[in-house]
Amino acid sequence: MTAPLSRRSFLRMSSLAAGAAAIGAPLLGEREMAMAAMSAGMQKVAATSPNAVMINFNENPLGPSEAARKAAVELLPQAGRYLHPLQDELAELLARQLGLSLDAVDLYAGSGIALDATTMAFTGPDAPLVVADPSYEQPTQMAAIRKAPVHKVPLRKDYSHDVKAMAGAASNAGLIYICNPNNPTGTVTTRADIEWLLANKPKGAVVLVDEAYIHFSDAPSVLDLVAAGKDLVVLRTFSKLYGMAGMRLGVVAARPDLLARIQAFRTGGGTALPVMTVAAAIASLKEPGLVAQRKQLNASVRDDTIGWLRSKGYACTPSQSNCFMVDVRRPGPGFAAQLAARDVVVGRSWPVWPNHMRISVGTAEEMRRFKTAFAAVIDGKVPVQKVADTSHLRSADFLALA
Repeated sequence: MTAPLSRRSFLRMSSLAAGAAAIGAPLLGEREMAMAAMSAGMQKVAATSPNAVMINFNENPLGPSEAARKAAVELLPQAGRYLHPLQDELAELLARQLGLSLDAVDLYAGSGIALDATTMAFTGPDAPLVVADPSYEQPTQMAAIRKAPVHKVPLRKDYSHDVKAMAGAASNAGLIYICNPNNPTGTVTTRADIEWLLANKPKGAVVLVDEAYIHFSDAPSVLDLVAAGKDLVVLRTFSKLYGMAGMRLGVVAARPDLLARIQAFRTGGGTALPVMTVAAAIASLKEPGLVAQRKQLNASVRDDTIGWLRSKGYACTPSQSNCFMVDVRRPGPGFAAQLAARDVVVGRSWPVWPNHMRISVGTAEEMRRFKTAFAAVIDGKVPVQKVADTSHLRSADFLALA
């Protein structure tokens, strides 16, 4: 069931809007407006059943692994302490597993905070942001606060990032953002393309590769290029494959000098992390076979769903992630509202692709219910009275937070 926004969340959005206005920047746009829309009436069209299928935020329906849950619960009696040694243990374990020196790894309470800080650190009025379109918009929102120009470059026909066009988009680019696999398409940009971009980008520009979804794919990581000292920042998260979205833990990998610049813009409670989250993360990293197991399960359910949609004549992006885009051949927000009327809540449309919807991969049973609801919508079987008041909704009203 989609919960209404709390008063505290609403006040926070108001503060963000006021702050943006004070410096002459656009409001922290679609993400915050979508949340406000939910509070103001979006729940009227969102699923009302406690058993609703929620495949809109790229969450992992499996949640934390059993070992991670056990570790978190066992640490609960000590949760009154900061437990910095435990946090150090996690940093050392991650550095070892990622093949990096300890001074090239930093931990944040969620990769979103790290993404904001990185964007703030390397963009400004004379240091534009270059992004793909469509892609995850959080860097675009942060660039607006910095009054940084934003250059949006369409994806290639194969849905990969057009790195040559991105390299030439702004001669004074401060940050070039590559989400790989990409959100919302789930598609991959090759390592060769990323290497080309690092070799041919404008002088002084930093390349940010967001590997939030890398575990779901066959794409090789570029973390070794961090170790090689490139102008590169790589983000990782425990929110996706590890199923810890609500526990908040992100990783930044970069040269120490780049990490220091990012650290200067860090927000969200300093360097101390939620100790139960840290314990769950350590357990997850030590669990043999967890990544391969979850990757295979996600791929099986995803490919089955995409295959079914294609059999019905609906084109989908060739995803290697836990989300994909489907072209519904009509305005996406209205289609999504009709699915919501059948207790299936999907992701939103992007302005550049208004007839596409993002679909997160749920469990096999959840995707079975999605297919049933989808078939009912295309057959015109959705009860009219449940969707009659949705014509005013915009793409932003269905904005996913991930």
